[in-house]
Amino acid sequence: MLLNLFNEMRAAKVPVSVRELLDLINALKHNVVFADMDEFYFLSRTILVKDERHFDKFDRAFGAYFKGLENLNQHIEALIPDEWLRKEFERSLTDEERAKIESLGGLDKLIEEFKKRLEEQKERHEGGNKWIGTGGTSPFGSGGFNPEGIRVGDAGKRQGKAVKVWDQREYKNLDDQVELGTRNIKVALRRLRKFARQGAQDELDLDGTIDHTAKDGGLLNIQMRPERRNAVKLLILFDIGGSMDAHVKVCEELFSACKTEFKHMEYFYFHNCVYESVWKNNLRRTSERFSTQDLLHKYGADYKVVFVGDAAMAPYEITQAGGSVEHWNEEPGYVWIKRFMEKYKKLIWINPYPKDTWSYTASTSIMRELLNEQMYPLTLQGLEDGMRFLSK
Repeated sequence: MLLNLFNEMRAAKVPVSVRELLDLINALKHNVVFADMDEFYFLSRTILVKDERHFDKFDRAFGAYFKGLENLNQHIEALIPDEWLRKEFERSLTDEERAKIESLGGLDKLIEEFKKRLEEQKERHEGGNKWIGTGGTSPFGSGGFNPEGIRVGDAGKRQGKAVKVWDQREYKNLDDQVELGTRNIKVALRRLRKFARQGAQDELDLDGTIDHTAKDGGLLNIQMRPERRNAVKLLILFDIGGSMDAHVKVCEELFSACKTEFKHMEYFYFHNCVYESVWKNNLRRTSERFSTQDLLHKYGADYKVVFVGDAAMAPYEITQAGGSVEHWNEEPGYVWIKRFMEKYKKLIWINPYPKDTWSYTASTSIMRELLNEQMYPLTLQGLEDGMRFLSK
């Protein structure tokens, strides 16, 4: 079983070794965790992943492997004799809970009624006071309220949202090491090039060495020079989360290509529209933010600026103070977009949605107007057109 999980990790580019797999197996043999998927997830991640940059890859591989095993607890419980469960259940009850059960006719009556209700019910149910389901006042179910009931499922998640830990994808920062699906993105980005020799002289100047050696009568005179690099400075801001989750892969490819092509590249994340702060680590987005005003002061007007996002949101998120869906913003989003436009003359927005769909979303039309129509689709042609504008 764990060998297949190991193969899933390797396929997802998680650098895991056989030694670490054996450590995980040994931990399970010693019952470090038992019959708990969440605890197994944390144990596996602790042993198999040594660098938090790979946490998101691990989450995806873990989720893919265990897809279809969401009911693992049910399979485990089916192997446990009913009598064991009954004794453990009775032993853990308080006097108050025993009294509540007696008010329903006793534990046997409660279990008998539960089985009867389960046989009658043929579909999922939410709310109400009879069927087994969620959010109601039936004696059987989850997420609702009945002081004399049996809770079904969602252990430890009462009146909360049940999300598997590995599906939360807390570590879904864009991976700059992602394997590019195509070289075309790099080819398009190369339109934005301006080479210069800057920095330390650490490259052999062959022509200069020959000239100086000849001038010195054949005495070797080695000449060094700075490496020739792309001198273009790029500031790129990614919309992350929400509807952009569907475009993570192509954004990762773009991010990886930019890291390769531009030595002077800075990146930040935002959600829907840029406001008074941005962040660089999605896990600590609430605690480690960077002032957008400081960003505008720090990065000079010689930077080329690229926003990447679908521009799909409620119009008030752009036009109104307090329009952000995550916090109270004192100034509307459009004010910050205008500040970027005033500071940076070379600024574009790259949209992962096809161009012929932009008119269906009011917010996209508003954003295009703010950007003087400098919005381009995330296609080969769109990237080439965008880079051509930035290089003028």
